[in-house]
Amino acid sequence: MSAAVNYAEALFSLSEETRASERVLSDVNMTNKVLCENPDYFKLTDTPAISVPEKLSLIERAFAGIDVTVKNLLKILCEKHSVHIFPEIAKEFTAIYNEAYGICPAEVISAKTLSAEDIARIKEKLERMTGKTIVIKNTIDQSLLGGIKLRYMGRELDGTLKARLTRIEQNLKNTIV
Repeated sequence: MSAAVNYAEALFSLSEETRASERVLSDVNMTNKVLCENPDYFKLTDTPAISVPEKLSLIERAFAGIDVTVKNLLKILCEKHSVHIFPEIAKEFTAIYNEAYGICPAEVISAKTLSAEDIARIKEKLERMTGKTIVIKNTIDQSLLGGIKLRYMGRELDGTLKARLTRIEQNLKNTIV
């Protein structure tokens, strides 16, 4: 098991004890977004030019509004020169949270933004199929001519026009006249 998994499991356990898992999830994702959008912050937390107490103070000020367990995790990672693994911790924490609460993220890839009604129909059907709460992200891929791709639980269902045409082509090639 990797260090990121261990940290994520510990963070989840602490968040469950304090009944703050939803807030911690939100803060983990927000912190991860901030860190990934500012890659120099990783360098800052690892540079020997700044003392550890100064770095911890910077973390305290920069992340003043987040849950204390997330902030303390950042401080521990800073002391261990490991803030760079936070994105992996965030990914693992989200997976643990989703598993614990029966949430299944799904990605719907389409040529244009789908209507709320279309998203609701897809969500409802997937929830019936999986027995989980589905959270859909609609990704736009303008290279698609039509139809959608659906990714969930390690599966991909390709209902794009290109995939349909490819299947028709294969069927025609396999037809004996």
